[in-house]
Amino acid sequence: MMTLEEFDQAVEEEMSLLPDYVYKELNGGVLVDQAACMHPRRLADDLFILGTYSVDPIMGKQIVLYYGSFAATMQYLPDSAVRQQIRDTLRHEFRHHLETNAGLFGKGTLIEEDRNAMIRYFLRHKEADPAP
Repeated sequence: MMTLEEFDQAVEEEMSLLPDYVYKELNGGVLVDQAACMHPRRLADDLFILGTYSVDPIMGKQIVLYYGSFAATMQYLPDSAVRQQIRDTLRHEFRHHLETNAGLFGKGTLIEEDRNAMIRYFLRHKEADPAP
């Protein structure tokens, strides 16, 4: 797994590949947090949050990538795989930002895709642990 410094550098490099317009109104910027972030609705210790997009009246609109979550879920993978996940996670969070700026919150948005992913997560747990 990459060190925190290598991770931070990879995030910077991936950000430099994105067009300028995606940064419009992202006044809180993109941050790297050392913490591992567990999903609050997880059913076991198996659901880490890799990144978040948030809109806060004080901090503004910002994206956070959680180095600890990447380290916990990708510790044995090559740096190239971690780098690809950084790219995917950044683009996922930027899509939330762009959809929010456009006022898109309903059907066909990333919010709906994320909700469906959580439903699939709950169903997998239900199938793996059927009630007696």
